[in-house]
Amino acid sequence: MVTENKATITYVQLLKEDLGIFRLVPNDGEVPEYKAGQFITLGMRVPGEKNVIRRAYSIASHPENRRYIELVIRWVRKPVPGRLTTQLFNAREGDEVTWIRPTGAALLINDRLPDGRRDERRIVCVGGGTGIAPFASFASHLHAVGDRREIVVLHGASYVDELSYKSLFTDLEYESLDRGRDRWNFTYRAAISRPQEWFNRSWGGHTGRVETFLRPADGGRSPLEELVGEKITGENTIFYICGWQGTIDGAMDYLRPSGFVTQREKRPDGSFEVKFESYG
Repeated sequence: MVTENKATITYVQLLKEDLGIFRLVPNDGEVPEYKAGQFITLGMRVPGEKNVIRRAYSIASHPENRRYIELVIRWVRKPVPGRLTTQLFNAREGDEVTWIRPTGAALLINDRLPDGRRDERRIVCVGGGTGIAPFASFASHLHAVGDRREIVVLHGASYVDELSYKSLFTDLEYESLDRGRDRWNFTYRAAISRPQEWFNRSWGGHTGRVETFLRPADGGRSPLEELVGEKITGENTIFYICGWQGTIDGAMDYLRPSGFVTQREKRPDGSFEVKFESYG
């Protein structure tokens, strides 16, 4: 039987009208155990609805943080307003929600290869929109436990104010430069898909959808390969992808020709190079 619990919204940061960061504290004061890459199911009463409306959201905070659960949520407004997200964006700090314990295995960090050896491959996280949430958890968790694998986080958004964890990721990259990549090896890059719009006039970074970081250029190397300084292969890199199905499909259009396979299509020996989770 599923146990439903209660939590209080203790923090709301609206990044823009339809994008916000929310923090929840369970009413019993005990943050549940979970793993980086998992999601939590929230519920709220909606006027006119008989039952509690529930939706799952990827957790952006990391397991070592025992103070709160953090989520980055998009207010669904089209084609019809989302019932739960509309309630959340009308909620205030101090309001209650219900929650069901975190779960999900699609994006758990891979630590072992099929033969039992430690997985030392470079970790590349590709997040579209709010699909960056599990990778904020990844980055903070791997930093907290002192993991020395190379980590690259790639985030795609339409507008610069949708780069929800830019500050966190930038600070982690500066720390990597300060401490030395032999101790903490982290890189962050973002892509803006609508650079021609006035609001994005200050943007000087990568343009296009986030998966175009994987697109080979005329010289043969992709922007990601230029960034890491070598050819990306299944032997040296594992990908984690989260976002709309179009983000996953777009990334695989570039990865499949190079022999990359997903965990869902893993080879007979259990090997794979891509984990993904789609939210639409």
